[in-house]
Amino acid sequence: MSVTTFATFAKLGLYLAFFLGFIAPVMVWVERRGSALMQDRPGPNRLGPLGILQPIADVFKFLFKEDVIPSSVDKPLYLLAPLLAVLPALSTFVVIPFGPPIEVKGELIRLVIADVDAGVLLLLALASLGVYSLVMAGYASNNKYSLLGSIRASAQMVSYELALTLAVLAVLLPVGSFRLDAVVEYQRDFVWNIIPQALGFLIFVIAAFAETNRLPFDLPEADSELVAGFHTEYSAMRFAAFFMAEYVSMAVLSALAATLYLGGWSLPFVDPTGWPWLATALFSFSVLAGKVLLFMFFFVWVRWTFPRFRYDQLMRLGWKVLLPLALLNVIWAAAGSLAGIL
Repeated sequence: MSVTTFATFAKLGLYLAFFLGFIAPVMVWVERRGSALMQDRPGPNRLGPLGILQPIADVFKFLFKEDVIPSSVDKPLYLLAPLLAVLPALSTFVVIPFGPPIEVKGELIRLVIADVDAGVLLLLALASLGVYSLVMAGYASNNKYSLLGSIRASAQMVSYELALTLAVLAVLLPVGSFRLDAVVEYQRDFVWNIIPQALGFLIFVIAAFAETNRLPFDLPEADSELVAGFHTEYSAMRFAAFFMAEYVSMAVLSALAATLYLGGWSLPFVDPTGWPWLATALFSFSVLAGKVLLFMFFFVWVRWTFPRFRYDQLMRLGWKVLLPLALLNVIWAAAGSLAGIL
């Protein structure tokens, strides 16, 4: 096996281990213990110290729970929807770089799984497929609450994708490339984009909350109105698939935010490119992973801090506030690039 082939499998293994074996279980624990801390209550405290083994118990619960399929559902679409939710969420991370190029036995290895020139376009295209799973789940369930939840989800995600895409475009204009590693190198040479493009960062973060259906934008799953929204009729591992897809989508958008605005895998005044290749790879990946975890804790913090919007408020915010601000931010980025400010 060549070094390049081995490196590809190693990057895939590291990626899957981080997202499936670490992010999802850890975030389940953080959601429960974090909310308990914020609300001054114990939270999970029976399984292991501080309830650290609670996610493992949840996995076994989902595995052995009865998988109920209602008789009135459109079965092919009903079974396909959870799979379609997980696959786009897992595939979007392949274009996010987690380190500088390293040289192993004379071969140059880029620390990104899919080394493509239009990396950002591929990521946004794959991420946009997630809405189809929600629409499919709501329609196929043959339940009025599920259908309403899927309609809300589709309108919400399409509306906020516009602002999110424009925020990303504003970052790419000064760089002059669709490659995310070029964005990281640009920030290493100048300054992190969160400083000159603070408005774009704010727009991106708000749109990311709406894209992942997280509070205060969880209208598609509002339990007080829609029971559980588009996944009302799902149980066992099919429900767990939607649950996992949400956390993976949060992690991907957190990684994208860190890459676009917080220097990605880099740290100020630290240059790992001259280190041994293994140290460079581990350090860079750890830096990016730390930034991702900080963003995901912010997701949890906001969930237990702000109340849910009404649906008309959510749509008004997307179309009448975020979209005009995103357009202004693009104009500012274009003018700054021409003037040499950015």
